[in-house]
Amino acid sequence: MHTVTCIAPVNIALIKYWGKRNEELILPINDSISMTLNANEMCAKTTISSWETFKANRMWLNGEEVTFEENARLMRCLDGVRRLAVANGALKVPLNWKVHIASRNNFPTAAGLASSAAGYACLVYTLARLYGIPINEELTAVARQGSGSACRSLYGGFVRWHSGVLDDGSDSVAKQVVSPDHWPNMHILILVVNDARKKTPSTKGMQRAVTTSALIQHRAKVVVPRRTEELTEAIQLRDFNSFAEITMKDSNQFHAIALDTYPPCVYMNDVSHSIVNFVHAYNEAVGSLQAAYTFDAGPNACLYVLEENVPQLLAAIQLAFPNDLVPSVEYLRGIQVPNFGSQNEKLPSKLSDADFLEKRSKNVLKYIIHTKIGNGPSQLSDDNSLLVDGLPVSSL
Repeated sequence: MHTVTCIAPVNIALIKYWGKRNEELILPINDSISMTLNANEMCAKTTISSWETFKANRMWLNGEEVTFEENARLMRCLDGVRRLAVANGALKVPLNWKVHIASRNNFPTAAGLASSAAGYACLVYTLARLYGIPINEELTAVARQGSGSACRSLYGGFVRWHSGVLDDGSDSVAKQVVSPDHWPNMHILILVVNDARKKTPSTKGMQRAVTTSALIQHRAKVVVPRRTEELTEAIQLRDFNSFAEITMKDSNQFHAIALDTYPPCVYMNDVSHSIVNFVHAYNEAVGSLQAAYTFDAGPNACLYVLEENVPQLLAAIQLAFPNDLVPSVEYLRGIQVPNFGSQNEKLPSKLSDADFLEKRSKNVLKYIIHTKIGNGPSQLSDDNSLLVDGLPVSSL
């Protein structure tokens, strides 16, 4: 039996991917740029075993068995990696051997936190390690066919997914913009408002937007090309001010597209909008852009902030969104901040003005995940396996 276990990180888009020009191949109508998060805090973990005695391909996701052979995306990923293995002359495992797959996320699934991106990136990377294939642009094209943004999670740092123009999708690949070492003090605070499964899945929302939104084509053809170049330059120069402005404007436009869809897709809620107002008030109070928000297809906020400004931003969040769980590790998860919740952090006087800063009632935030820029997928040792003799550990 051949068994491989790997982890793959979450990526959060700065320039959003929304809308496809080809549904089956998952070809986007515009480029996108993302930041890969540290896998220590948020990741998917996958174990794949292959053995000549396995009767069928099987998969378990978060402990529950899922249909494999009838899942077109799963089969495209498996077949795509096998084709690359043949082309590269790898074939560490015979192609006729079936596979058993177990996968788990250490964060909520389908809640707008890019779980499918991490999951399919981990699936494709683990298959690549099983069959002996290196990470390359061809492999990102395979991951894209599982979940579009999964192609970006195969690299660390900042990553650009090129939409491509070819009908077969061979030029729709992900490329690294810069490595994590380029901007190592880039951190992110994920304010979890609701970790339940979202009402309108991203795939359905995209389909509806492409067919009904009058704004989406203008965004794809005019706005995104300019923004991707501007954001790339800001990242290369480590210009947080430009980075923050572009990121927030693109998030706003993405959700404007969602509302321009008919019937509208509503992903943000009242708390989400309060967070937007808070970030702008906070930046005004400190006199510069020190925090930037982005919202994917869900109500949860992702706030970008440089490491040296994390304590002050957290203190301001606690002022605007008080929570009874502070300073518990159940509330601030991931990277810990010394003295969090002690109220020793000095804040600008403006933030204490009730007319300036909107203060919400207690406990509207469920918890906060503190993480930072991170690397791409990696292989783990055998003692991390989710399978024993081809079956999930939990079922034995």
